[in-house]
Amino acid sequence: MEAAAGRQVERVASLADEAATVALAQAIAAVARPGDVIALAGELGVGKTRFARAFVDVLTGEREEVPSPTFTLVQTYASAAGAIWHFDLYRLSRPDEVYELGIEEALADGISLIEWPERAQGLLPSERLDLTLAFAAAPNARTAHLAGRGSWAERLTGLFPDA
Repeated sequence: MEAAAGRQVERVASLADEAATVALAQAIAAVARPGDVIALAGELGVGKTRFARAFVDVLTGEREEVPSPTFTLVQTYASAAGAIWHFDLYRLSRPDEVYELGIEEALADGISLIEWPERAQGLLPSERLDLTLAFAAAPNARTAHLAGRGSWAERLTGLFPDA
């Protein structure tokens, strides 16, 4: 059952260490499907690319070489669930440059992981999962703030039923 397009569900997860970040990525990958957008926000070094690596590994079924696309801006990976597009928008100078990266194709039938989504300034679809990672008190701990809109609202509720 699809959630209403305007519905939003928010959750906060405490991630004690890198293994917890990997586990979160694995759980989200398990419910991802073509057309999904997962917007990854947070400071430099907080774990956005680590999350993406774990996500890609789950869907490809193997340990992939998943470099940060900071310089290439986009990397694609084949998986049984469909193409995974990993965007890093950090170096964009204008929001409309996302079109030069093939974002329209990715949004149509791929699964899109988008680091630095704020650089797209409103060009991303409203139905998406926003995941913001933040540093926590312990050295390797993180806090994940998740906001799911549209069908992601229901899937997020399924991942965190007691929250």
